[in-house]
Amino acid sequence: MDQNRRRCCFWVCLMGLLSLSGMAEGGCVEAGKCCKGRDLTCVSKGWRMDRVYGTCFCDQLCTSTMDCCHDYTQACPARDCVVGEWSHWSGCAIQCSPTYRARSRQVLQESENGGEPCPHLEEKAGCLEYFTNQGIECGHLYVPAFITTSEYNKERKRRAVAIDWASNTEDSGYCVEFQIESFSPACLTQDEPHARWMLYIRDGYTVCVACQHPAMNVRNHRCYGDGSGANRDQILHWQAVGNGKCHGTWKKVRELEKCSCPLVHSFIFT
Repeated sequence: MDQNRRRCCFWVCLMGLLSLSGMAEGGCVEAGKCCKGRDLTCVSKGWRMDRVYGTCFCDQLCTSTMDCCHDYTQACPARDCVVGEWSHWSGCAIQCSPTYRARSRQVLQESENGGEPCPHLEEKAGCLEYFTNQGIECGHLYVPAFITTSEYNKERKRRAVAIDWASNTEDSGYCVEFQIESFSPACLTQDEPHARWMLYIRDGYTVCVACQHPAMNVRNHRCYGDGSGANRDQILHWQAVGNGKCHGTWKKVRELEKCSCPLVHSFIFT
């Protein structure tokens, strides 16, 4: 017989002998007690979980103080927290500005007796509405400018993606100059040939970004993120297409009919 089995038999025999000698097992079930929190009056007499005979407790915190009666889990079974379904997402907290939306859920049953605690009951997520309640377009100043190398425009022209534009508009686009304010370190880690254009993004550099169809909005012939209506000192955001971790900020310098930047500092809106 191994040591663990001997120890188990010893305690079984000892409890049996003590029961015969008048030391009943007692406990929470016999006392009919099960209390929340720490309650020093929620006591019984009997065997404790740590195999000591005497005063034992039937309150919720006895599991942490290790002085529960031996049958505490039987008298006070653990109950996990139960929550309801998520509500619908709310609308944006503020119109026409980057803000948040929220949703919540209710507690249907609180956690008891060491059960799983309640998960978080509210969630928030970023949002930006592009139209007011009256249907007026707004929020375009906060839309990140999605950019890529100007070389991509050559490939885009080869594809028949602008048939409607060719027949319905003579708009040849425009160019916007920006001064780079900041960029993420991920812009410097791109070694693939298609992403090396990101290496030319540097603090303080002036870059040119062309707005041409089909990147233009059909209704206003503008590209999202071009800073239309922005103050000269307003910080705007850009995002590199092809590397979600390459992003940063810039300030609008001026708008031109044609770009005048060197090829390596020329990009396009996508």
